Amino acid sequence: MKYIDEFRDGELARQLARTIHAEVDPQRRYRFMEFCGGHTHALSRYGLIDLLPPQVRMIHGPGCPVCVLPVGRVDQAIHMARAHRVTLCAYGDCLRAPASRRSSLAQARAEGADVRMVYSTQEALALAKRQPEKPVVFFAIGFETTTPPTAVAIEQAAADGLDNFSVLCCHVLTPAAIIGILDAPEKPELEGMIGPAHVSTIIGSAPYAFVPERYGKPLVIAGFEPLDMLQAILMLIRQVNAGRAEVENEFTRAVCQEGNRKAQTLVEKIFTRRPSFEWRGLGSLPDSALRIKPEYACFDAELRHPTPYVPVPDHKACECAAILRGAREPRDCKAFAAACTPETPLGACMVSAEGACAAYYTYRRQASGIGKSF
Repeated sequence: MKYIDEFRDGELARQLARTIHAEVDPQRRYRFMEFCGGHTHALSRYGLIDLLPPQVRMIHGPGCPVCVLPVGRVDQAIHMARAHRVTLCAYGDCLRAPASRRSSLAQARAEGADVRMVYSTQEALALAKRQPEKPVVFFAIGFETTTPPTAVAIEQAAADGLDNFSVLCCHVLTPAAIIGILDAPEKPELEGMIGPAHVSTIIGSAPYAFVPERYGKPLVIAGFEPLDMLQAILMLIRQVNAGRAEVENEFTRAVCQEGNRKAQTLVEKIFTRRPSFEWRGLGSLPDSALRIKPEYACFDAELRHPTPYVPVPDHKACECAAILRGAREPRDCKAFAAACTPETPLGACMVSAEGACAAYYTYRRQASGIGKSF
């Protein structure tokens, strides 16, 4: 298949669903975690959960860059914008991510902080060029997918001599998060995982080998379209039924084993690993995030505009941390769709376009309307 509409073909989806129903063992439970928030939204948006037999349960993982960012990192960005009077540039989802004391970057902007929404690192660079008299900080978040553009921005700033540009680096690493989930004391029972799509275009499929080797669980990398998801679930079911545990790649049209070596080389040039980094829901994980190398320290906002990181607990009524670990579902949270809505979010899972709570709120509050496109 070559075109997007082919991956959304209703009849093919029904055929895959029938095959899944035929191949599940009625006496077995299949619990699969989709790591990526884009997969969570695909499952809900296209009604795929309702096409699955009752033996198959999808458990939502932490794969949302805004969701895994702890409250203290948002506080750090707000403090940097206010205390150091920098122009802070951030992606749109970050602006509404809840900080402590019911604040956010959007609220800080309303109160006078110079906070700008950007769609790319290049916008932040362009802004730094336009206002050389004022420091510009790019709030860099995300998994391996968004790390190369940040590396490009730092390399370009160095080449152009932009001494008013720096980066508050909060880029995190997917394999470390998977380890954190599978080693967590309160971990979900899993028979397999659906690996992320966009992340895997960068790092490839090889880095996931530890999942079957260390934990004895299959992992299938999948694209975001309905047929991608159903095919990946079927591949996991077949591995479980056969007693196999391997890394398989459903998303072959975009992912290869070695990944994007050019992007990896650039990231390795600019960044090194942090000894430890706090994640929402997973605690502090070793070697799970990146910081800027000493050679590029002049572009490290944490050094240029010293702002200590202070851990902050989540809102007491918010179950976002447990949802990110797969220990709970959005509807298990008493605040879901009541005190916590997209307009009044208590946690980041309701803010982000890839958050599990946002997916449930948008697509699954009324289950009767799910799956009718098929």
